[in-house]
Amino acid sequence: MQRKAYVTGTAALLAALLAGCTSGSSGGDDTSDKNADTGTASAAAQPGKYRTLPEPCGAVSHDTLDSLLPGIAQITDTDQRDKAYQGDATLTYDTDRKVGCRWKVESTDATDRLSVDFERVVSYDNSVSDDNEAQTIYTQLETAADIPESAPPSATESPSPSGSSSASPSPSASSSPSSTASPSASASTSSAASGDPAGSASASASPSATPADLQPRVLTDLGDEAYLDDQLNGSGSTAEQRTVTVVFRTSNVVVTIEYEEQPMATGTVPDSKEMQDRAQNLAAQLAEALNG
Repeated sequence: MQRKAYVTGTAALLAALLAGCTSGSSGGDDTSDKNADTGTASAAAQPGKYRTLPEPCGAVSHDTLDSLLPGIAQITDTDQRDKAYQGDATLTYDTDRKVGCRWKVESTDATDRLSVDFERVVSYDNSVSDDNEAQTIYTQLETAADIPESAPPSATESPSPSGSSSASPSPSASSSPSSTASPSASASTSSAASGDPAGSASASASPSATPADLQPRVLTDLGDEAYLDDQLNGSGSTAEQRTVTVVFRTSNVVVTIEYEEQPMATGTVPDSKEMQDRAQNLAAQLAEALNG
């Protein structure tokens, strides 16, 4: 009888152990579900497309530099010309995140400067992707440059106010031909006839105004988003320096190009279209290289 009691007690102990193991297994499943939920939350913000940046001073070809910096062709010393092509790397403490290069070349006609900067944006917020963080940085740059959202409607085709008024003269104007000229036009004519320098200067200022299609604007065919800025500084007694800036974003990389030209001759104005075309061609090349 004592042996039978011993066997019954052992069976009860085994049953209790089995119940404990079953309970522990259920708790393990709950932990696994929590880990899966955590993994899903952390994967919500995707990393950016780019993990590295190009070598900036080697990103611009010699042919492109010849176009942007005409003075390079005038450098007769081979070592100096090679140094001019190499450019100067921008000082940076994190080449994985930001790199740049600068070129400066003087010629008999002008001093040209070019800078190219690459910034790889990384978001440290798990809820914000690298692309979205880069978009925020790009938007801040565009806002600071005060770039208009779009060009004025029909800006390149609409006649000037003075032109439209002369195209539909009033009855009194048609009866008196001499009255069709506006006061400003009459003043310019009389000033030119009398040899007044101020009058001739104002007459030459109007043709040099930047056309609407060359004004600062958003570019729709470059990267994910882009803009172009064109600023002219200095006038009259000093040579006028023009700075064309192109900024574009592709995924999580923001690229900034600054192209400057300052003529040697006083009163000379750098050609806006020529400089914009050169800067945009370079931007297209860099965008293609990044995507390649």
